[in-house]
Amino acid sequence: MAHALIIAIAKLNNDPNYESYCPGNSIHLVVRQLLEMVGIYPTNGAGIPELTIFQEHFHDYKTVVYDGLKCDSIMFEGQVESSKRLHVLYDVTRH
Repeated sequence: MAHALIIAIAKLNNDPNYESYCPGNSIHLVVRQLLEMVGIYPTNGAGIPELTIFQEHFHDYKTVVYDGLKCDSIMFEGQVESSKRLHVLYDVTRH
């Protein structure tokens, strides 16, 4: 989840690091720093409690997580008013 949020924010903000984040290059340190900053240590993955913490941290963005490829099934929607939206697809078969 942390990877997806960092990549989505980089894309939204036209961050020059976006191109290197997508294939996985140079993102691991950024993800590790984010997880330490928010106090999440996902040894068994992440769920709604962790999404809530990420939403609180990224309060300038409204995070919406869709269950699989069906965009009509929302499994998490941050309670934030923002025109900046992070749309994330959750696919349990692919992580």
